[in-house]
Amino acid sequence: MAESNFVDYVKILCRSGKGGAGAMHLYRAKYVPKGGPDGGDGGRGGNVYLRANRNLWTLLHLKYSRHILAGNGSPGGANRSFGKDGEDKTIEVPCGTAVFDANTGEFLCEVTQDGEEVVLLKGGRGGLGNWHFKSATNQTPRYAQPGEPAVERTVILELKLLADIGLVGFPNAGKSTLLSTISAARPKIADYPFTTLEPNLGIVSYRDNRSFVMADIPGIIEGASEGKGLGLRFLRHVERNAVLLFMVPADTDSIRKEYDVLLRELTAFNPDLQDKQRVLAVTKCDMLDDELIEAMKTDLPDVPVVFVSSVTGQGITELKDVLWRELNDEENRVMTLTHRNLDERHRVEEEDNFDTDLERDESGDGSSDDNFEEEDW
Repeated sequence: MAESNFVDYVKILCRSGKGGAGAMHLYRAKYVPKGGPDGGDGGRGGNVYLRANRNLWTLLHLKYSRHILAGNGSPGGANRSFGKDGEDKTIEVPCGTAVFDANTGEFLCEVTQDGEEVVLLKGGRGGLGNWHFKSATNQTPRYAQPGEPAVERTVILELKLLADIGLVGFPNAGKSTLLSTISAARPKIADYPFTTLEPNLGIVSYRDNRSFVMADIPGIIEGASEGKGLGLRFLRHVERNAVLLFMVPADTDSIRKEYDVLLRELTAFNPDLQDKQRVLAVTKCDMLDDELIEAMKTDLPDVPVVFVSSVTGQGITELKDVLWRELNDEENRVMTLTHRNLDERHRVEEEDNFDTDLERDESGDGSSDDNFEEEDW
């Protein structure tokens, strides 16, 4: 099977630029026998920035560009000439991307709004030229500062989709069917478990030309927070949702028990998820009559409940009304997310094992960043 184009976890190597060395130079002119020091300052090393771009939906482009290297600052020159600053590098990522240290799992930063930019790695400062060090007692300083070294770091970029409503349910609970019914999204639908292998987003139209975004993730099974099934890898995508829509089929043995299992798995993955507003949709209700629905209402969790059928359209309008009401509740619109360090259980093994080390240049042609000539200092 061809590899999916949806990439939400990638490991890359970032390195800022080294600061240029300050120049050690003495001014010489025909009729100025003692011109004094005039060595200029070195240029600043390039920074590495992280910028959110709403036109990106995946980290696929970074999977084939693993090394982000900013330019080094140029050394200073004579006549107090400043060295050129190193070229900055900007990593464009989708909105909702978080950054973690690949070695320790420490949370570093995130970008959520289009155009939001943070400095991921700061370039080294350029060294001071020897004219800074002249004094009454040292009128001919024959030394200058070297530039600050580069900062190198291997990081994990983790995408957490931004959506208003997140669909949560066991495999074959009808999540993809519902999304295809109320939006233009066309996820794969089949009668076997884990048909959905990657998250899907759909824009749901509402009254008066209003709309909201709904996210469907692969089905969750009991033990998903410990690594079972596919849900573990994609649970991160429901962390940013304002409202969680739990979906349980009407033909299950116990709706409350299945709801409790789903809630327990979400809480085990991230305790903050239990504070989000929840709505329960009982799916596949075209097989139920009114009397049976009333009987089922006696044993349901204490959350807004809607009985729906994606086939007949039963309860779809009511479900949209409930979701819109919960979505516009001021308490639910505040999507607080406490970032924790990257848990070992939540890592992607193939990415963590990817070797991002750079090959050192041993050719002696000066193309490597580690080669410096005496004159540079």
